[in-house]
Amino acid sequence: MDTDVDVVLPCLDEAAALPGVLAALPAGYRAIVVDNGSTDGSPEVAEAHGATVVREPRRGYGAAVHRGLEAATAEVVCVLDADGSLDPAVLPEFAAPVLAGTADLAAGRRVPARGAWPWHARAGNTLLAASLRRRGVPVHDIAPVRAARRAALLDLGITDRAFGYPLELLLRAGAAGWRIVELPVAYRPRTAGTRSKVSGSVRGTLRAARDMAAVLR
Repeated sequence: MDTDVDVVLPCLDEAAALPGVLAALPAGYRAIVVDNGSTDGSPEVAEAHGATVVREPRRGYGAAVHRGLEAATAEVVCVLDADGSLDPAVLPEFAAPVLAGTADLAAGRRVPARGAWPWHARAGNTLLAASLRRRGVPVHDIAPVRAARRAALLDLGITDRAFGYPLELLLRAGAAGWRIVELPVAYRPRTAGTRSKVSGSVRGTLRAARDMAAVLR
């Protein structure tokens, strides 16, 4: 069995963060940067730091993640934000239970540093996670970092291509009886010079909430 792990990194204008993120990937964790229409040279930066770069012209977090899964070749895949808010060094902790066959999905639960998680984003996340638990999915966060088997993820048939993707993933995984483990992960401020497309503004959070509400319906 291939013991290497592919790491899908959805990317939109993350040139400032990519060097640090890619340098911090553990040995055996291969970066697939999915450029989602960057205008700041992110694809060139990623390639210069050894990442495989694929392009997804359709804008949307889910579209980028899905394209990365299609491009991956490892049996186990991690998904991580490219903005520097999550330390890639934690990825082996997430991949381990999947590789060992004791979990089908390892999902992160953010432990935020001061100033890393705006109130509006945290409040929305709390409500969504509570809704998931009422539906039998044992999580307290919307899987900001996760690991699973590539084929199983594709077989779930996730259709959302926007910000609702991780929520639909959890709903479908729960309905399919997946063994889900939730692991704490430090959540730090983004790399200087970058801005979150979701939590960086109330407008971004509301747009994400709209996408996720559509998934719940």
